[in-house]
Amino acid sequence: MDPPIEMKRWPGQRSVITEPVCKKMKFEQSVNQPRYLCPEFSRDSKLNKVLNTFKSNLREKFQCLYPGTSKQRNSTLLNEIYTELNITRKSGEAEETPIKCNDIFKPLPEQHKHIRSVLTKGVAGIGKTVSVQKFILDWAEEKENQDVHLIFPLPFREINLLKDKTLSLLDLLHLFFPETKEMEIFSDKYKMLFIFDGLDECHLSLDFKSKLKLCDVRKSTSVDVMLTNLIKGNLFPSARIWITSRPAATDLIPSDCVDRVTEIRGFSYPQEEEYFRKRINDESLSDQIISYLKAFRSLYIMCQIPVFCWISVTVLERILSEAKSQEIPKRLPEMYTHFLFIQMNIKQRDNFKKNMKDRDMIYKLGKLAFEQLVKGNVIFCDEDLRECGIDVSEASVYSGMFTQIFREEFGLCQRKVYSFVHLSIQEYLAALHVHLNIMNKNFNVFDQIQPIQTHELSIHNLYTRAIDETLQSKNGHLDLFLCFLLGLSLESNQNLLRGVRIQTGRSSYNNVKTISYIKQKMRENPSPEISINLLQCLSELGDYLLLMEIQNFLKFRILEEAKISSSQWSALIFVWLTSGRELNGFHMNRIVKKQNISEAQKVLQKLLPVICEYKIVELGSCNITDEGCVALTSFLTSNPSLVTHLNLSHNNLGDSGVKLISDVLKNPEFKMDTLMLKRCNITAEGCVALTSALRSNPSHLRELNLTGNNLGDSGIEHLSDLLEHPDCKLEKLLLRGCNITDEGCVALSSALTSNPSHLRRLILTNNTIGDLGMKLLSAVLENPQCKLEMLKLTDCNITEEGCAALSSALRSNPSYLRDLSLSLNNFGDLGVKLLSDVLKNPQCKLELLWLCECNITDKGCVALTSALRSKRSHLRELYLHGNHLGALEMKLISDMAKDPNYKLNKIDLFRVNRDDGRSPTGGRK
Repeated sequence: MDPPIEMKRWPGQRSVITEPVCKKMKFEQSVNQPRYLCPEFSRDSKLNKVLNTFKSNLREKFQCLYPGTSKQRNSTLLNEIYTELNITRKSGEAEETPIKCNDIFKPLPEQHKHIRSVLTKGVAGIGKTVSVQKFILDWAEEKENQDVHLIFPLPFREINLLKDKTLSLLDLLHLFFPETKEMEIFSDKYKMLFIFDGLDECHLSLDFKSKLKLCDVRKSTSVDVMLTNLIKGNLFPSARIWITSRPAATDLIPSDCVDRVTEIRGFSYPQEEEYFRKRINDESLSDQIISYLKAFRSLYIMCQIPVFCWISVTVLERILSEAKSQEIPKRLPEMYTHFLFIQMNIKQRDNFKKNMKDRDMIYKLGKLAFEQLVKGNVIFCDEDLRECGIDVSEASVYSGMFTQIFREEFGLCQRKVYSFVHLSIQEYLAALHVHLNIMNKNFNVFDQIQPIQTHELSIHNLYTRAIDETLQSKNGHLDLFLCFLLGLSLESNQNLLRGVRIQTGRSSYNNVKTISYIKQKMRENPSPEISINLLQCLSELGDYLLLMEIQNFLKFRILEEAKISSSQWSALIFVWLTSGRELNGFHMNRIVKKQNISEAQKVLQKLLPVICEYKIVELGSCNITDEGCVALTSFLTSNPSLVTHLNLSHNNLGDSGVKLISDVLKNPEFKMDTLMLKRCNITAEGCVALTSALRSNPSHLRELNLTGNNLGDSGIEHLSDLLEHPDCKLEKLLLRGCNITDEGCVALSSALTSNPSHLRRLILTNNTIGDLGMKLLSAVLENPQCKLEMLKLTDCNITEEGCAALSSALRSNPSYLRDLSLSLNNFGDLGVKLLSDVLKNPQCKLELLWLCECNITDKGCVALTSALRSKRSHLRELYLHGNHLGALEMKLISDMAKDPNYKLNKIDLFRVNRDDGRSPTGGRK
C-alpha cells in the first residue's frame, strides 16, 4: 500500500532576470548527460559531474512517496500517482487567481518586481510536502526549472535537529549536501533555491526583529540567526526562498519578507476521481469507491484534502473488498481508527514478531507521538524512542509492521532518525494515547507534562485542559490533535476501539458541557484562526447548532469588518461542508445583510464552495452584480452542482449577469427546477439569452420568476418560444410588472395554446394587457388540455368586456382553476354577475377569488351572494376589500362564512393579507 499522498504540482520557476540561457538538450537517464548546460559550466567537466551527482542524489531520494520510503516494500513512484492540485495566489487587496506551480516565482504582467520569496500555505494534508517533492523531482529529472542551478530542500523537521548547533550556512549546506564541498557555492555563479518545508513544525526561535545582521556565508552563528538572515536576504540575496506552512504558523514570517503568498486548496472533484483511478488498479473497485463517496457528501468533500483521500481509499479498499459487511466510517477519527486497524492486520497477515502485542505497540507509538508533539518534534532520535519504552533494535520491526505509520530513515544530515509518515498520523496517535489513558487507566497525561492543581479528575476536565493547552499554542501545532481527541469521545469511535480490545474502560460521556466550554472560549478569543479551529471541534462533537454558530461567526466578523484571511476562509468552509448536517438551504442574506456591494461580492466568492453544495440557494437582496455572477457561474461551470433552486432576486444583475447564468443553464448536467430573478434589472436582451439557454435544456425547469423586470412585449415573445417547446415542463411563471401589453399576450397565448398541459400558475399582475389580452388568455382557458390552477390578473386594466370573455371560458372548461385574482380592475357589477354565474356551476372548482377594489356595489354583491347560497359553489376564500358594499350586504356575506352549511370559511371585507390586493393602508402589496 502506498504512503500518504498530499499532492500538488510544483513550480518550475522561470527566470525573470536576464542571465545566460541554458541550452535545452534531450533528457537521458544517465546522470552524465545533462539536459541543460550553461556556457560557464560546459567547459568544466568536473563541475558538471558534481552537479549531475547532486541531481541524481535528489532524484533517488524524492522519486518515491515519501522521501526515505524507497527501500520499504510496496513503495510507489511519485510520477505514477501524482495528481495536480488547485493553487491560488493573491493578486490585489482581496482578489485571488489560480496559479500553476511552475509560475509561483513568475511576476504578473503588470509587475516589474523580482519575486524572490514565496510563502505557500495550506491546511494539514493538503499537499504541501508532496508538492515540494514533485517540484524537486521534476528539476532533478531536468524536466522543469533548469534556469535554477541548485535546489536545497531544508525541511524544518530536520533543521530542528541542529537547534543548539553553531555553524555557518556553508557548513550547514556541506553537512546536508556533501557534494557541495567541491563547489564554490559562496560565489555568484549559481542561481539557487532554498526550500523550507513545514514552518509549522519549526521550533527554532526565528527573531526577525533582531538587529544582528549576517552577510558572510562562512561565518558561524546559531541556526535561527542564520535562517532569519537568509530569509531577509542578507545571506545569498539573489537566492530564491520558498517556505510552506500550515496557516496557523504563517505569522512567524513578517510580510515584508514575503513577495508572494500562494495557497493550496486541495483536489477538485475531477482531481479526486483522477487520483482514485491512479491509486486503485482494479477499475470496478475504483468505480465502486467513487460511487460510495459521492453518496456520502461529507466524505467526498473531505477527500479534497489529499492525505484524507489516501487514507479513505486505503480504508474503503479493504472494507469494500471483504465479504462481511462493516459500517463505513464517516468522520476523521473513525477513518484514522480504521486505518490503524488495517495496519495491525497487515502485521498479523505478514507474521511479524508474533510475541509483540498489538496493544503494547499502539501504546508505545501513542506515547511517542504525544510526548514529541507537545515538544514540537516530528523527527525522533534513539533516545526519544527509549524514553517511550521502545527498544531501538525494535524500531526497524515497528517500521516494517507499520509501513504507512512509522518509519526509520537516514535524514539529509545522514543520521538515522524516526518519524511518522505524516504529521496528521502523529496527531491522531497522540490523541489516541490521551484518550486511552483516561478511559482505561483514569489518568490525565497532561499532568505528566505540567502538573496543575485542579478539581477532581474527570473526562470533562481532561478536555478543558486539552482545549486550554491548544489555545495557548503559538503555532497551532495542537489544533488537529484536539479535533481528533474530541472526536474519539463519541460513542461510535469508542465502540470501534473496544472492538479490537484497545479500549477496555468506560465509554459513556455527555459532551454537552464540553460543547458549552468551547463556545465560551470562542466568545473569549476573538481571533478568527482560534474560532475556526474551535468550530471544527464542535463539528467533531456533532453539535447540531454548528451551522448557526458558523453563520453567527461570519455575520459578526463581517459587521465588525474583521479581516478573515483566505486560508481561514478555506478552513471555515471545510468545517461548514463537513459538519454532517444535510445541506438543504443556504441563505446568504443572513450573512451579508446590509453590506455594501464590494463586501457582498467578496463574501459571495469565498462562499462559492459552500453555496454549490446546497440544493436550495437563496442569494436574494445580497448586493450581487454582474461581477458576482462571473464568479458564481464560473464555479458552477467547473463543479458539478447540487443546486436545484436558485434565487437571485433583488440584485442588480442586468442583462450581462443573466447571460452568464444562461450559459450555465445550457449545461445538461444542471437540473435547475426553480430560477428566481425578481427585480434584477433585466430587459428583453437578457430574456433572449435566458430563453435560448432554456430551449436547449428545457426539461428540468418548473418555476421561473421574472417579476419586476422591464421585459416588455419583445421579451415575452422570446419567452413564448420556450413555452411552446414540446419538452418545456414549466409549471409556474411569474411576470408581475414586466411592462406587458395585449401585444405580448398574443405570443403568450399562442404558445400556451400549442403546449397547454404543463403550466399550473400564471401571474401577470400589474401589466396593461387590457380586454384584448384577457380575451386571448380566455381562449387558452377554453382548451380542455389547459390545466391552469392559478391565474393572477390584478391591476391589468380589465373591464366588463374582458370579464365576459373570461367567464365564458370558465363555463367551457371550469374544472381546473382554483385561484383567480382580478383585484384592481374596473369591471364593476356586470363583471361580478358574470363571474357569479360561473360559481353556480357545480363543475367549477374555484376556491380563492380576489375582487378587491373592482368598483363593485350592492347590485354586484346580490349576484355574488346568490351564487354562494346555491351551495354548488366550492369557494372557500373571498376577498372584497375596497368595494362600495352596503352594511346589509356585508353582513349577509359575513354570516355565510360562519354558516357550516356553506364551504366559504374565510372572507375579507376590510383588509387584504395576500400579495395580490391592497394593503390596509391602500397601497398595493
